Amino acid sequence: MEEHDPAIPENDSRFPSGRWTGFFLQYWLPGRHTTNVRLLCRGGELTGEGGDRVGPFTMTGTYDLATGRCAWTKKYRGRHAVTYRGVNDGRGIWGVWELPQLGGLFVDRGGFHIWPEGTDISEESGETERAVLAVMREQFGSRVFRAARGFLVVAVAVALIALWRWRY
Repeated sequence: MEEHDPAIPENDSRFPSGRWTGFFLQYWLPGRHTTNVRLLCRGGELTGEGGDRVGPFTMTGTYDLATGRCAWTKKYRGRHAVTYRGVNDGRGIWGVWELPQLGGLFVDRGGFHIWPEGTDISEESGETERAVLAVMREQFGSRVFRAARGFLVVAVAVALIALWRWRY
């Protein structure tokens, strides 16, 4: 196996350092939510910073050249963090993001697809969106049902907190 100098940016064409663009999908907020990031990929580690509709963020994570698998945490400045897991198949990185809420009682999740700016992946990104939405519909049901379930989780959490405070 070839040794990789961690100080030199990645030379594998799947993980170029520079500007990347793409989108994430959130089931209860329809549509593609554009994300832009400047990535530095080297020695199996990726770092970056960018922005999307939620705000500015930083990214830190890893990638594996043998499998194309990637994982990172996107940390919004002064706000929450979101975990990402995906695969780079040579046409960008696609996968799933997760955001635990209410102390882990509820996990919001959705799909994403990012790619180096200037890459024509229109067909692949459409396929990604359709596949992710199909899985989300199967897993979560209708948006109305999912919103009701989310409300129920919040109501139960509030009731448990109130009961705990009342007893102690």
